[in-house]
Amino acid sequence: MQKFNFSQHFLPVRPPGRRPARAAYALPTLFTTGNIFLGFVSIFQTFEGSIAASTGIVGPNSNFDTAAKMIGFAVLLDGLDGRIARMTNTVSEFGKEMDSLADAITFGLAPAILAFAWGCQFVDGAADAMLRDHLLRAGYFAAFLFLLSAVARLARFNVTTNPIPKNPGRPDRKYFVGLAAPAGAGMVAAIVHASDSDPIRRWGYSIGWIALLGLLSFLMVSTWRYYSFKDLNLLSPRSPLMVILLGSMIYLVWNYSEAVLLLLAVVYVGSGILTRIGGIVRRTFRRREPVRST
Repeated sequence: MQKFNFSQHFLPVRPPGRRPARAAYALPTLFTTGNIFLGFVSIFQTFEGSIAASTGIVGPNSNFDTAAKMIGFAVLLDGLDGRIARMTNTVSEFGKEMDSLADAITFGLAPAILAFAWGCQFVDGAADAMLRDHLLRAGYFAAFLFLLSAVARLARFNVTTNPIPKNPGRPDRKYFVGLAAPAGAGMVAAIVHASDSDPIRRWGYSIGWIALLGLLSFLMVSTWRYYSFKDLNLLSPRSPLMVILLGSMIYLVWNYSEAVLLLLAVVYVGSGILTRIGGIVRRTFRRREPVRST
């Protein structure tokens, strides 16, 4: 059976060497603009959620949940704009710079504001006002550190050509050097969404949340290996099993988004940590192996 070629049937055919029409460059830019818009909405939803929570309303906060969802949808758009630009051969320096600025807003500023408002701002300080004051200061620092690390991660990605992680993987696969900013933001959004968006009230949970923000910040600026999924070709034919798995994933996310998205975020973020630890353990055992005499 002849393989179905998506690009041959749906993408415009142009003579070799000819540049795409100017209108084609607008397609990936529209996705990037949508990315910026979702980050903008997320920030304002966080502000509205903080206002609602400050009135004393206890329980799930729909504004925080919407802010987290906007970041999640932005992660999806961010994965599509670059692929569409490559598919239509409309990759440009302007598009790259605009995409990085959009990511700084949507995956740096928006999750940092959401992380502070949801995880630190409404901790009950009746028991110890001084403890709450210190938690707020630590929360400000952790949120700023997350933003700074995301921006530094994006800047490093822009200026580095063919980056090699500190623990290189298989040569036939493509990897990120450090946790990508969308993945770090997605982790924050997944936890907020899975918690019914009820702000953290207990100081112990808030300390754990601040520690998690510090860990995500470190992973973003680290040189640890994370699988990028860029070697997956969306236009190539798929097996029936892959179609079934993809359909099942869509169903699970649609009906059990809280648990499934949190699990995906934890598995991906944890994959880089486990890979790094596994590499250290393997090197340690290799050094301890006795040298066999011939």
